[in-house]
Amino acid sequence: MLCLLGGFVWFVQAFGLDYQFALSKLPLLAGLELSPEGFIQGIPLTLLLCLLSTVLAVAIGMLSALGRLSSNPLLYGLATFYNSFFKGTPLLVQILLIYLGLPQLGVVPTAIPSGVAALALCYGAYLSEVFRSAILSIHRGQWDAGKALGLKPHAIMRHIILPQAMKVAVPPTFSMFISMLKDSSLVSVMGLWELMFLAQSYGRSAYRYMEMLLTAAILYWLLSIVLELFQHRLEQKLSVSARR
Repeated sequence: MLCLLGGFVWFVQAFGLDYQFALSKLPLLAGLELSPEGFIQGIPLTLLLCLLSTVLAVAIGMLSALGRLSSNPLLYGLATFYNSFFKGTPLLVQILLIYLGLPQLGVVPTAIPSGVAALALCYGAYLSEVFRSAILSIHRGQWDAGKALGLKPHAIMRHIILPQAMKVAVPPTFSMFISMLKDSSLVSVMGLWELMFLAQSYGRSAYRYMEMLLTAAILYWLLSIVLELFQHRLEQKLSVSARR
C-alpha cells in the first residue's frame, strides 16, 4: 500500500504541479463560498443533488420492485420496461434527454431538477433489483404466518415482509448512494456549479487541468471514504440487531 502511494506521489510530482493554485481554489471546491447567485456550490451542491436523488430513487425503486413482483401484467410490463431502459442506456444520455430533449416537447426543466430526475431514474432502476432481491430473500414462511393471522396480502407485505427486507436492502442501497456521488459529476454538462464543474472551469481558466482534476478526485475519494466508514458502522449495527 505504501509502495503504491509512493508511486502515485512520484507520478504526480512529474507534472510539476502548482500546489498554491490548487490550494487557492480549494475553498471554492469545498463550497465554503457561495456562487455569484448566492447559492451553494462545490461539495454542498454535489451532496444536495445526491441526497434528493437518493430519496426519489428509493421511492421509484420500491414501486418498480413491487411492479416486478406483481401478478398484474400491465404493472409487470411497465416496471420491466423501465428497468431495462434505464439500466441499458448511459446515464449521460439520460441526463441530456431530460435537459435537452424535453424542451422539444414544451417542457423546459432547470438544471437541478433535470440532474435530480436523471440520477433518480437511473439509480431507481438499480435499486429496484436490490429491493426485489431483498423481498424475495424473506422466507416464504413469513407469508404463511401472515395468512394464518388473517392478514391480507398488502398488509403482510407492509407489516411483515418490507420491514425485514429493508434491513437486507440498506447496505447495498448505501453503496448505490456512494456510486451516485461519483456519477453526479456527469451533471456538470448542464453547467451546475458542483464539484466537477468548478474543477473543470478553474482548470480551463488557468490551463491548470491536472491540479484541479486531481483536487476534485481527492475530494471525491475522501467523501467516498467517509461514506464507506458510515456504511460499515451501519452494517455492524444491523448485524447486531439481526442477531438479537
